[in-house]
Amino acid sequence: MFTKVYYLVRSPADGRYLTAHLEEESKGYLLLFHEHFEALSYLNTHGGELANSLAVESIPSSALGGLLKRWGFTGIGIVTDPLLPKIDFLKHNDK
Repeated sequence: MFTKVYYLVRSPADGRYLTAHLEEESKGYLLLFHEHFEALSYLNTHGGELANSLAVESIPSSALGGLLKRWGFTGIGIVTDPLLPKIDFLKHNDK
């Protein structure tokens, strides 16, 4: 069986992930990219001086549920255009 692989951005210094916050009290939406180069494009375009201190990692879709639950993220944001950026937000249902 094939598993979709996503790419995410993480800080090697403290282990935190790149997230988007739509609501003030939200724990954030984990940003995911379809390709490694899209994550790098996003960082280079929008990351400024922080881009060099972040790393791109891969994660299989089968591991996303556990990651969302462990870190308490509200959901995921799939970046469909890293330059604009255009992001599709999906709320996580932990039931």
